[in-house]
Amino acid sequence: MRAIIQRVKEASVSVNGESVSSIGRGLLILVGFHKEDSDTDSDYIINKSTGLRIFEDNNGLMNLSVSDVDGEILVVSQFTLYGDSRKGKRPSFSTSMPPAEALQFYNNFVNRFRENFGSLKCGVFGADMEVSLVNSGPVTIILDSSKIL
Repeated sequence: MRAIIQRVKEASVSVNGESVSSIGRGLLILVGFHKEDSDTDSDYIINKSTGLRIFEDNNGLMNLSVSDVDGEILVVSQFTLYGDSRKGKRPSFSTSMPPAEALQFYNNFVNRFRENFGSLKCGVFGADMEVSLVNSGPVTIILDSSKIL
């Protein structure tokens, strides 16, 4: 599983011109699923992203997590995180989880995430979404559960 974590002042998702989710200060998490992902991968991404100390404390040091600052989280599915463009000009998505399986996995991921972090908002799986954000810092962290040592 791959996730792009962005510290934001605000973020929102619209579908067909209508707002479906928005947050203030917190994290925008773009998440993509590999065809071999399991609950272990979900748990890694959930625990790591909610525990990342990427918010500044009173001394200006990144020592606080999203929970510490009472922040919000917006999760947006993005299968293109597994796009492989090493060959040719068109990315291959052959390692991405197939759409029907990914929908079930995404719903399970969101449910598991809510068990750990109640203030979770989401995009619309499979929709053509417009994602807006004001990146704070900017701070962007890439997580990949397959890189666990």
